Amino acid sequence: MRWRDRYGIRRLRGRKIAKFDREATDADIEALIAFARSRRGVEFYVEPETFATDTTAVAVADDGEWTRRRVGSPAVIHKVARNLALPVYDVQLTGYPQRMRAYNERRREEGDTL
Repeated sequence: MRWRDRYGIRRLRGRKIAKFDREATDADIEALIAFARSRRGVEFYVEPETFATDTTAVAVADDGEWTRRRVGSPAVIHKVARNLALPVYDVQLTGYPQRMRAYNERRREEGDTL
């Protein structure tokens, strides 16, 4: 079966891909959508592409639970966020929310590895 580009990952990203990373796929985007639909107060934080990794987005719920996935381009997560009526922020401008750090600390105290 031919790989489909349902979310415009290839079209919106262009030809540029990080050197050592795999490409974002529809499954990555669908995982972010599923996370957002199954939790309250989700916000997206776009992380820039680096030499080693593709552009990623972190979805953070109101309790601080979070997940990170490749998105290929900021335009992709902006489109997803618009369709879900959720906010999206540039992590370089806003940083990560305090509730995400608090969630990570609670998990560490409980003995969970992140």
